[in-house]
Amino acid sequence: MYRSSVESEMTMDIGIAFAIVAALGLAVQALTVRVATLQGRSSDVLFVVLVVNTVLLAPIAAFSSLDSQLPVSGMAAFAVAGILGTAVGRAFLFEGIKTVGASRAEPIKASTPLHATVLSVLVLGESVTGLQFVGVLTIIGGIAVITWDGSAASRATPEGVPWTGLALPFAAAFCFGLEPIFASIGFREGVPLFVGLAVQAIAGLLAYAVYLTWIGSLPTVGRLRAADLRWYVFAGLSSTTFIFAYYVGLSVSTVGVVVPIMQTSPLVVVLLSVIFLRKLERVTPTVIAAAGIIVTGGVLVALAG
Repeated sequence: MYRSSVESEMTMDIGIAFAIVAALGLAVQALTVRVATLQGRSSDVLFVVLVVNTVLLAPIAAFSSLDSQLPVSGMAAFAVAGILGTAVGRAFLFEGIKTVGASRAEPIKASTPLHATVLSVLVLGESVTGLQFVGVLTIIGGIAVITWDGSAASRATPEGVPWTGLALPFAAAFCFGLEPIFASIGFREGVPLFVGLAVQAIAGLLAYAVYLTWIGSLPTVGRLRAADLRWYVFAGLSSTTFIFAYYVGLSVSTVGVVVPIMQTSPLVVVLLSVIFLRKLERVTPTVIAAAGIIVTGGVLVALAG
């Protein structure tokens, strides 16, 4: 019994470690995207990030599913999750980071639990607890504070935050809220973890490549500036680190441990923005407070889920 208790504590510690790595990976992705989009296009950044995700996750998926039977319906669900979350959601988020900055876009994107909760009720028929409802209201309050701060900044100075651009990370949060709905369907159908992640990455990459080709904006190696490309790749590595650490953490620990820790990433983004991006972004005390409010709401929803 003592051994079982020790093993349980070790597993918990491992889950916490992976959750911390996931939060840092998510935060570093936001900061690198901000730097990468100073001169580069957000569409180029996203395309490279999707390529890096696919290149790194596909071999892991292939190795882990050599003897697995892969259900078509489950694979299709993960493909939809990839298109909506991995491609469309990130497209909104990356453009939002370019438009309003990482310190504002990331906290608003952290409203994903709000959308996921509402969608889980409407699509999966789940119920909402009192604590979840409080968390949802808290998230809404934090978003309102950031929106007000952005509106005030845009009125105060021509270089202020365009408050209309705050809709971009909010749209991203909605897409990210749809992603786990379809991913949960894929898991229920029996799709292995890393296979599902790889299918998401591949579907997102293919869908986005088709879209960029259709509008004539598919990036080529010759067009991408070497100075920008390194930041694009760094963003892709950070993104893959987050995905890998987050899902491995969930596989060895509980949602109640991993998700609340991962949800703190917006606070990390805001603090790192103050340190490293102070020449690029105006991080006000209001933004810091609002980020804390949204993170608190997200943690409440996660703990009550």
